[in-house]
Amino acid sequence: MDTHTINSALAPQREELLSHPLYARVKTIDDLRHFLEGHIYAVWDFMSLLKALQIKLTCTSVPWLPVGNPEIRYLINEIVLAEETDINIEGKRQSHFEMYRDAMLDCGADIDAIDRFLEDVIATQNIFVSIRKSSLHDNIKEFLDFTFRVIEEGKPHEIAAAFTFGREDLIPAMFTEILRNFQENFPEANLDKLVYYFERHIELDADEHGPMAMQMISELCNGDATKWHEVEEVSKAALEKRIGLWNAIEEKMLQHDLASI
Repeated sequence: MDTHTINSALAPQREELLSHPLYARVKTIDDLRHFLEGHIYAVWDFMSLLKALQIKLTCTSVPWLPVGNPEIRYLINEIVLAEETDINIEGKRQSHFEMYRDAMLDCGADIDAIDRFLEDVIATQNIFVSIRKSSLHDNIKEFLDFTFRVIEEGKPHEIAAAFTFGREDLIPAMFTEILRNFQENFPEANLDKLVYYFERHIELDADEHGPMAMQMISELCNGDATKWHEVEEVSKAALEKRIGLWNAIEEKMLQHDLASI
């Protein structure tokens, strides 16, 4: 088994996600705000998947020791560098989460909910408690719970699967579709930071991070059939949770539309 086989096995979930009606439903600035307010949780928890891989596959303690495969260490550290300290539209260093949050502010989206959630994460020191007690949509709770269960219980190749096939490998196609809708429907809106964020992700993930993440999966599985099977199972579950997240955002848009009638 290899990454091509996994991609073939994931074709139904990928097609459902990439053809989701959510994209076409983003027609007004309010729709866009609802999208951003739901998607921000995926932008945020992605960083935890990445840092979990860095912890498991590189040395993050003192005294330093040459942990694991140098090629994998390089792959992870390169992705961390870009995701955590990229150059924003103003030429300053910023994480992609912070870029996204700033883009939300620019177009009038609500950041109070995500800020309160992160404050609670700090206060409880228990992500599962914070997820459970939050007022988030059940699908968003399930999405976050799945991510952190994989982080807490998963083996390195399983965490890498959620990161690669559930996130990095999909980002270019998903964001290209979203960006196309934004440009068509909001030509006059102040979306410079948002467009920059999407274009930056398309550039990095299609050209660099996507292939690097695929190489990481191959290195971690190293011909082990059991590991490849586990990668497939986690990847399918990750895509199903992402579809659930998209359903939750679409539901919020529909509720807003009905309330406006």
